[in-house]
Amino acid sequence: MTRIVVAPLSRIAEMAVRHGAREMISLMAKEQAFHRPAVIQAHRHLLLKMNDIAFRGTGNLVAPDETHVREIIDFTRDWDRGAPLLIHCWMGVSRSPAAALIAALSVSPEQEDMGLVRRLRAASPYATPNARLVQIGDDMLGRRGRLVDAVRVIGRGADADGNAPFTLNVEEPTAGTFSVDTG
Repeated sequence: MTRIVVAPLSRIAEMAVRHGAREMISLMAKEQAFHRPAVIQAHRHLLLKMNDIAFRGTGNLVAPDETHVREIIDFTRDWDRGAPLLIHCWMGVSRSPAAALIAALSVSPEQEDMGLVRRLRAASPYATPNARLVQIGDDMLGRRGRLVDAVRVIGRGADADGNAPFTLNVEEPTAGTFSVDTG
């Protein structure tokens, strides 16, 4: 089963090792520094600098845009699905769950948006995918509003402390194959 691991920054090394990830997408503000886990191949690490905002940036804020989403799509289509893809942001709640949805639909476009988003909610009661990333991803992947509508249906996630990594199956799982990673 092809899986995406979504994590907060504080847990990326642990999650990469635990799940055997060799590729990673980081969605971080431009001023946030961090170290790539050694198990992640340097040439298979995509760093996207953006803030977790749902509107065009002002001042020093960088809003997610079409260039960021295009890079997620292109990177994901080259992903070796023999190992999970690790996607993270600061808390693992907004930008990274949105990127996980985009990644899943870019490699498995035949699936239903609502089914994918329900799997996301089952895997994480905290996920609140960034609305701007979702909208741009919906447009670029030709979802015709289905992804935006599905995310709207699940609504805002529960309040989170930024310590709740989870795995998302890219394809429709068999019973019991998704999990919240609390360890």
